[in-house]
Amino acid sequence: MINTPSRYWRIWRVSPAEDRLGYKQIPVPIALEFAKNQVSNVENQDNSHTQNLLLSYFHAKKTHLNAIERAQAGLCLRCYVSEPILRECKKIDSLFSGGKQFTYRDLLPFVLNDDGQKLIILDRDGKTQLMVDDSQTKVSRYKFFSVTVLQTFNTDLQSRMSLDNWAYLQTKQNPELKNFLSEFGFQHLSDWALINRVRVKQLERLSSQERYIVEAFHAVYRRDRQMQHNKGAKKCPDPTNAQLQEMLAYLQQYQVSIDTPVQLLKELKNIAVQIRRYDIWSSRESLDIYDAESGTYQPRRDLPADSFDEVDVEQQEFLQFLQKNLYAVLSDVIQQQVEANIKKLQKSSKYAPFADKYMQGLRLYYNQAMSLKEIMPHLGMTSWDQTRRILNPGDLLASVRTQTVAQMLESILKKAGEKGLTEIPPSVNYLKTLTEQIESYVDVQVFQAAAEEIRAGKNRTMDSIYAQKLRACIS
Repeated sequence: MINTPSRYWRIWRVSPAEDRLGYKQIPVPIALEFAKNQVSNVENQDNSHTQNLLLSYFHAKKTHLNAIERAQAGLCLRCYVSEPILRECKKIDSLFSGGKQFTYRDLLPFVLNDDGQKLIILDRDGKTQLMVDDSQTKVSRYKFFSVTVLQTFNTDLQSRMSLDNWAYLQTKQNPELKNFLSEFGFQHLSDWALINRVRVKQLERLSSQERYIVEAFHAVYRRDRQMQHNKGAKKCPDPTNAQLQEMLAYLQQYQVSIDTPVQLLKELKNIAVQIRRYDIWSSRESLDIYDAESGTYQPRRDLPADSFDEVDVEQQEFLQFLQKNLYAVLSDVIQQQVEANIKKLQKSSKYAPFADKYMQGLRLYYNQAMSLKEIMPHLGMTSWDQTRRILNPGDLLASVRTQTVAQMLESILKKAGEKGLTEIPPSVNYLKTLTEQIESYVDVQVFQAAAEEIRAGKNRTMDSIYAQKLRACIS
């Protein structure tokens, strides 16, 4: 699209008048002037240096800047993230190639809604967008998605993904965009057909209680549905009161507190809504879907019959390879990092006495969701800081993420070499791009949820894939 330096002063915006594209690139003089004046030799600076400097300005870590200057730094970054937002919309469009009822032009208004004209900063808590006008600030009536991307980007996390990949991720996770896409996903299936054919990936997004409810639904409704199929029944009927009562009895075994069939029916419908809104691109890992009318799996209706050329098949195989290897790699890496941390403690003159308590500490943290402060007396430690230094769940998570990315990269490069998809050794640019893609993939699949659990504080629930794998390792 455009070279990296100019990405900080040119913004991509919706332009309905552009008949062919529906968007255009607009120079933003204010952003250009700020970048040239505040970032020395910006055109020859390393991109990460420029980016980190602008982020520090925008988030007021450079206290000498006033509100207007902070907003101008933010405007440079809003220009920058407009490109990955646009690219992700096009990528989603391509995922629906053939037989779809929309194009990327329909997606752009949800996320490419920044015209680059307003100066915006965040309030002190970093949650509210404020418009700056003549050094005065007021709450912005219009929420810019580009600012939301910057607002949620963790500049302090050492293991953070790139700003480009964060913008990609936030675009595909945009609630309005997902609601729009869900209309083109499983709209032809009833709630009961959706729950009946729910896949593992969708179950992973549900809470523990919701998974028990789905399990009860399958145990009762799916059993009866199979019998109805044998009698020639086609449409999935509503669950009967007798079925709901049987599900309630099933749920009592797992201490799930739902008292009435009406309440259970409401919970089931809420689960169906979540499945229907499940990331539509994730559902495309399968080439077939459950057909409620015939009770069998049929080719996806949104894919053209003759679309699967050699490249499509290779991409599908590659995606399956990623999914198959990620969890195996994750389990191995967790085991390795836990053992490495124990050995590190054993060699420490200061913390060696606590080495044999490390596993117990992790069990209290991940099995019982206890805080470090609560764990401290159980392990005979003297302070919260000492407990943090010894257990440090965040550091363990960061180490596991780093090693998972490294091992996934090694596996993928080996497979790419076998298929002749890259030269050996690969070029620097290919390696950099591939690493960023892997980071984005594993963060979405595993590490984003795991990090949110650690940050949750009180009343946290350790239900992420990472927590499950770690519990299996330390059990």
